[in-house]
Amino acid sequence: MIRPPDPVEQTSALTVIAAAFASEASPDSEPAEVELTRRLLAGPDVVAGLTLVAVRPDSDIVGVVVGTRARVGDVDAIGLGPLAVRPDAQSAGVGSALVHAVVAATDALGYPVAALLGDPAYYSRFGFSTAADLGVEAPDPRWGEHFQARRLSAWTDAAVGTFRYAAPFTEM
Repeated sequence: MIRPPDPVEQTSALTVIAAAFASEASPDSEPAEVELTRRLLAGPDVVAGLTLVAVRPDSDIVGVVVGTRARVGDVDAIGLGPLAVRPDAQSAGVGSALVHAVVAATDALGYPVAALLGDPAYYSRFGFSTAADLGVEAPDPRWGEHFQARRLSAWTDAAVGTFRYAAPFTEM
């Protein structure tokens, strides 16, 4: 089931993010995505209904996605991420279900564009493409094709320019 998390589930969501982004090279260090998520969840930029968890029938959280306020040019937008799925639940459709749900919710809320940093081979199947092709410039030009965006129903040609994530993205 995909749903918004209960406030008491924040620790479980952070545990999923830690497991998903764990590095074999540094197994004892906390991934940066955990602290980023802590800061996002504590700040004012999380959009109600765009932070979602995937829950198994036994109530275990196995996936999470965070949607935050962003800007592109002078237009409101949504930054997606982190998106994380617990390693033992990967390749079972959990990530796909989360992406479909958060994109649909973002569209229903009337945002014109959602952007993320991720693998083009994975996100292209959800309608994301290289953001620069839409006129949306990455906050860091080195991100290249990994910075992706998706036009939504409320797309406007004014949604062009440099993408600006919520403050925690730039503070880290």
